[in-house]
Amino acid sequence: MSSLRHSLVVLFVCLVALAAVDSGSGSGSSKGRKKGGTCPPTKLKRQWGGKPARGLDYQLRPIRYVVIHHTVTAECSGFVECAEILQGMQAYHQNELDYNDIGYNFLIGNDGLVYEGTGWGVKGSHTYGYNANGTGIAFIGNFLDKLPSAAALDACRRLLECGVTLGELSEDYSLIGASQVIRTMSPGLTLYNEIQEWSHWLSNP
Repeated sequence: MSSLRHSLVVLFVCLVALAAVDSGSGSGSSKGRKKGGTCPPTKLKRQWGGKPARGLDYQLRPIRYVVIHHTVTAECSGFVECAEILQGMQAYHQNELDYNDIGYNFLIGNDGLVYEGTGWGVKGSHTYGYNANGTGIAFIGNFLDKLPSAAALDACRRLLECGVTLGELSEDYSLIGASQVIRTMSPGLTLYNEIQEWSHWLSNP
């Protein structure tokens, strides 16, 4: 009986030791990993019905500039509504403008969802002179005389934090409106005034 008790004690000690080793290796393996905990809910291009890109031009990362736009389309406050707008936009960009893909890296609806365009690390066609070294983010709608929804603005700020966390955006990236560097009204005067209050804003690119 004492032999059985001794064997059980030895077995228990071995199990405890194995658990400790496994726990230690688990915590060690996560070291140095970049987590996207700040990332907002995002619909991938395949989820909103987008077609594959005709070609891919990759960017050197981390990206130095973020350029804010608006799409000057109807606004959308639901997934199906936003998806229909994006499908039409991608078709126009590819078929009429001869772009490889929808022009923006990301788009944001008033539903507070981020919609993947070309995505991180892939050159878009949004701002002449800033496509190779910039990430283009467009709010879906016309924001000349009003702001996007609070949910949309929050999603954009979280997307920017996410980009830094993932190493896609430089920690000292510069935030600009498209109208600062090309001849356009984008991102709309009211939205343009809003982003001037955000961190990383660059007044004179």
